[in-house]
Amino acid sequence: SGKMVDELILKEKEVLSLKLRTLIYVIMSTFLFSSMEIALKIAGGTFNPIQLNFVRFLLGGLLLLPFTLQRLRREQRHLTGRDVAAFSLTGFSCVLVSMTLYQLAIQMSLPATIAILLSANPAFGMLIGLVLLKEKMSRTNTLAVILTLAGLLVIVNPFNLTNPMGITLGLLSSITFAIYGILTRLSSNKLGFGGMTMTCFSFIAGAIELGIFMAITHIPAVSQALSGLQGFSDVPFFQGITWSNILLVAYISFFVTGLGFGLYFLVMEEAGVPIASLIFFIKPALAPILSLIVLGDPIHTNTIVGIIIILIGSVVTLTGERIATRMSRK
Repeated sequence: SGKMVDELILKEKEVLSLKLRTLIYVIMSTFLFSSMEIALKIAGGTFNPIQLNFVRFLLGGLLLLPFTLQRLRREQRHLTGRDVAAFSLTGFSCVLVSMTLYQLAIQMSLPATIAILLSANPAFGMLIGLVLLKEKMSRTNTLAVILTLAGLLVIVNPFNLTNPMGITLGLLSSITFAIYGILTRLSSNKLGFGGMTMTCFSFIAGAIELGIFMAITHIPAVSQALSGLQGFSDVPFFQGITWSNILLVAYISFFVTGLGFGLYFLVMEEAGVPIASLIFFIKPALAPILSLIVLGDPIHTNTIVGIIIILIGSVVTLTGERIATRMSRK
């Protein structure tokens, strides 16, 4: 019986350690994600939006590469053509589509507003999973989705839109990022890769795809055809990176993109989608505060009301996850 008690104590310690590690990951990634729009807005005045997207995902992916290769060696795994195809698809949906739309939206609207729109991606992900994949949603998750969408409507205030293009691009970015999350989860389950591996190779694949697009924009005929779209013609690769802004580029690339996304998928891997979604549920409250402090952007009354509604949704999600965990143990 003494041995059983020791095993139970050891198991409880392991569970506590996992919870503590998950909490630290959530706090770190939430702060990094909440500062993302501010850093990108500041850098956007110096760099082409597509160029900045390329640089941050290339460097972010390369930061994760040594850890990813070490894990693959430990698991004695080698990449196959099927794996590369999966990474190309997830990279395309994230880097080339979602984050390009997101970068453009930030330049057209308030960073805090786009941060809140991107934070709705878990709700969109649950809805897409329900409609297309026939996934079931618990009552608490359903309520959380309703509250999140209601909060977004209050914040966006569709009856008094001052910047419809920026809002539209932000919404499209959030929806396509939700699709990226679903594709990552499906690929991870099918191929047996962890969150770190999926994130690393998706970023690198997406950066390569975006780099190919950028190279095409330098072809004279293509450059001429895209000249009417600001920022899409003759897109530079590393032009403009100097000693005066290299720390900002490093923060965006290595910390916000590499570390932030890596931690997000580690939380998803260790604690599940609802807990990982908390990062995006807390972000709407933190991002406007940081935006006010750093950029001086005002926080309007409807934004505060919408944030409160979204935070209630996050509490509902967390409560539902705890109840489900307790029920599964019985």
